[in-house]
Order: sequence, then structure tokens, then C-alpha cells
Amino acid sequence: MADELARDIIAKIAAHAENGGQEITTSTELSALGIHSLELTEIIFDLEEAYGIEIEMNTVDAWSNLKNVGDIVEAVRALIAKKA
Repeated sequence: MADELARDIIAKIAAHAENGGQEITTSTELSALGIHSLELTEIIFDLEEAYGIEIEMNTVDAWSNLKNVGDIVEAVRALIAKKA
């Protein structure tokens, strides 16, 4: 069950996804959503702006470290906690 942060991040990812209405969960693979480097960069910018955080990774690092929606949720959660 996704918490409020996870649901919000899933909504932001869904705005960039080519999922055709498929349900997105924290275990959904980014590649299954048609999210590639440009979309991932846009998602990262959206998340940084929404949560006042800075995700310090270039797109290559991001792509190799973030395989599914849950990876993004946990990365954002950690940065928010670090900021608090």
C-alpha cells in the first residue's frame, strides 16, 4: 500500500509515462512505462521543485540506480528526511 508521498510521486511519474492506463505501483519498472532518459530528467526536475530537494546525479547515474517507481520514491524520501 502506497503512502501519500508514494502516491504523489506515482502521479508525477504517470504524467510522463506511456502506460496506456496501466496501474502504476512502486514495483512498476520504469522501462515498462516507456520512461527513458529525457522523461527521467523531467521527472527529477518535477520532484526537486515539488519537494525543495536536489537530486545530485546525472541522468546516466540516475538511470542505472533507479529501476522502478519504488527506487524513486525511496530516493526522494531519503532526501526529504536529510533536509528535515
